[in-house]
Amino acid sequence: MKNYNHIPLNKRLALLFTITHIISIAAALAQQGTLDLTNLQDYAGQTKPDYITKDNTPAGNPITNIGATLGRVLFHDKRLSKNNTISCASCHQQQHAFSDPNLASIGVNGSTGRHSMRLINAKFSNETRFFWDERAVTLEDQTTQPIKDHIEMGFSGTNGDQNFTDLITKLSAITEYKVLFTGVFGDPAITEERVQRSISQFIRSIQSFDSKYDLGRATTNNDGAPFPNFTPAENAGKQLFLAPPPANGAGCAGCHQPPEFDIAPNSRNNGVITSLDGTTDTTNTRSPSLRDLVDKTGTPHTAFMHDGSLPTLASVINHYNAIPAVVPNLDPRLSPGGQPQRLNLNQTQKDNLIAFLKTLTGTSVYTDEKWSNPFTANDEINIIILPSDKTSITFTSNGASRTANITSPAAPNIEYIFQTSSDLQNWTSETVTSTPSGTLNAIDTTPETETKKFYRFIYKPTP
Repeated sequence: MKNYNHIPLNKRLALLFTITHIISIAAALAQQGTLDLTNLQDYAGQTKPDYITKDNTPAGNPITNIGATLGRVLFHDKRLSKNNTISCASCHQQQHAFSDPNLASIGVNGSTGRHSMRLINAKFSNETRFFWDERAVTLEDQTTQPIKDHIEMGFSGTNGDQNFTDLITKLSAITEYKVLFTGVFGDPAITEERVQRSISQFIRSIQSFDSKYDLGRATTNNDGAPFPNFTPAENAGKQLFLAPPPANGAGCAGCHQPPEFDIAPNSRNNGVITSLDGTTDTTNTRSPSLRDLVDKTGTPHTAFMHDGSLPTLASVINHYNAIPAVVPNLDPRLSPGGQPQRLNLNQTQKDNLIAFLKTLTGTSVYTDEKWSNPFTANDEINIIILPSDKTSITFTSNGASRTANITSPAAPNIEYIFQTSSDLQNWTSETVTSTPSGTLNAIDTTPETETKKFYRFIYKPTP
């Protein structure tokens, strides 16, 4: 424990500043690998443009700061795989719009069968199902399926793998998870449902609304009008995107409606029917938002589609310009009159569409700390659950009596010990629990019975 110099107060009262308690190895606050639970990142209060109206957050699992923080740790923690080498973030990397630059992601037992989908703006969609083939009914359902997959993270309970219960046992022995799960749920118990709720809160918090498109949309307040910040090519591409075929446009908005650019829930296969292993697959009917298709330089994060068969935006547009064939489960919007779509776009129109699609890329989502890896390069994490310099004391008077009110930010829902002393050697203790919003409150009703008094909070380890 480290005691800080006390602050002289009225009549020689003093406050002994709160102990900083860091689980694992001490680290500087700004250093990667340190997570301050007394000063949480803002996930719940993020703003979005007024024109963004879609939201698939279930009523029973709203985003909270502490919940998304736990989700962030779980999302980036390689200990969720059977051999401690793969995390969710291994295949959904922040610098690549939470996708994988590799066509097939590498799991603990080989390669995935589909390309990892970008997780940008997963919350802002009418579609509530997840995975390319929509096999997960909700995002919550989706979050633990890779963990329980033999190829991906290896807690499948098959092929010699341990099952999810073994992962729960593994995580339950980790001190930081005892604190985090208590902070979110009020007790340290770990269940699959709690893991799902936390990771999905984190994923739904990932948003990107600071693109060139958003600046123009906010200024114009009308998708159909020319955006003053767009080039002529970008505005022409936007009109092609919005207008239906065959006469005036490419009809992209029929399945990817702005301003969210999410996939329509009733969409079916898009004519790309190959798999990474070369077999035929017509079950792919989901896609991520079209936002952040490319990075800030206009370069694709990797090839497009579930099989990575289209390496550039130009190849994507060429595919929709001339759908190869009518295949089982093909979206009817791509087979007018029962025939494969033929848009007959010229090269200028194709270039304009590409120019517009590049305006959908944001900036902060690639660098914002709230979505970044909280672990060190050695996969360690340190959790601050009491601050070093933010304890405060105030006095209230009622006639001749006087009360000291001692407060401190803290990790939510955690038990601490509040101690009082007049000599820094003998301490009187009581247990206090921080509020769900992360505040410690203690009261001393006799602050003037001694010449000098000291106060401190101490972390009481979660059993």
